[in-house]
Amino acid sequence: MLDKEYISFISEIKNKIKQAQIKAAIKVNEELLRLYWDIAKMIVEKQKVSKWGDAIIEKISNDLKREFPNMKGFSRTNLLYMKKWYLFWSNVPQLVDEIFKIPWGHNREIITKCKNIDEALFYVRKTIQNGYSRSVLIHQIESSLYDRSKKAINNFDNNLPSIQSDLAKEITKDPYCFDFLSLSEKYNEKELEDALMDNLTKFLLELGSGFAFVGRQYRLEVAGEEFFIDLLFYHIKLKCYVVIELKTTKFKPEFAGKLNFYITAVDKELKDKNDNPTIGILICKSKNNTVVEYTLNSVNSPIGVSEYKLFKELPNELKNALPSIEEIENELEKIKVQSESD
Repeated sequence: MLDKEYISFISEIKNKIKQAQIKAAIKVNEELLRLYWDIAKMIVEKQKVSKWGDAIIEKISNDLKREFPNMKGFSRTNLLYMKKWYLFWSNVPQLVDEIFKIPWGHNREIITKCKNIDEALFYVRKTIQNGYSRSVLIHQIESSLYDRSKKAINNFDNNLPSIQSDLAKEITKDPYCFDFLSLSEKYNEKELEDALMDNLTKFLLELGSGFAFVGRQYRLEVAGEEFFIDLLFYHIKLKCYVVIELKTTKFKPEFAGKLNFYITAVDKELKDKNDNPTIGILICKSKNNTVVEYTLNSVNSPIGVSEYKLFKELPNELKNALPSIEEIENELEKIKVQSESD
């Protein structure tokens, strides 16, 4: 029985079971969230009519836990989250079906960490599209994915059909957040590339869904000469190659010229008749937006230009609250003197 036909047959059965499990889990989650929505709605409406404060939440919690001892989710804290969740989304009822498609824990994180409906909906849809775990969702929110998405300066509208251009904009960010890397103070492009390859899974997560890794220092031969692309990917949704060039310096116009050559070479040497035009993403340490815009205006290949950040910068108000190195040294010296005098 352990021949190829049986292995294929049993694999089909296993896949059917897994798909049924996933569908069942989604259905259970949806029903639970609809219950939470109804409970929150009842509490909010009752509080309006009866002028009950939030102190009543404790009593409701105790009564529900006593009546349903084997059912979780009726703590005072969770009931308050239900109420907050309902109030957050109740003014946009047309969107409610979408929030029922993601787990409760994800919903809690989104309403707690997002500033408005647009940002929250962005993360709801990203979670649905990419199947984010809660930890991945938290990372994406804390790295300000919403603020960084579709922000790269590009010439896609000039060099791609409208549908392809819109999709290309969606896969870019500015800046890219490489806070998972540990590099020396004076690192070069090879060291940056090495570090990204050592953290390929996290790098792919930062790039976004749909990127398939093709190669590093990918060799192309053009008219007998060798050329090497920093990083080459294929994007499943866009159905095209994506050339990524890394620069550890500020953007220079000549960088776009080199990337333009690589894009043309990939189109001529690698692109299949069923592939869409290759696009390029240039990721630099910093850039002058006006210089980038002027440069891309005369480039015929679709290119996006972004910066990268190696770590999360502290907010200015927090930076100002921190002591300088000199202040720390002075305090240590005072402690030392005081200790010697004692």
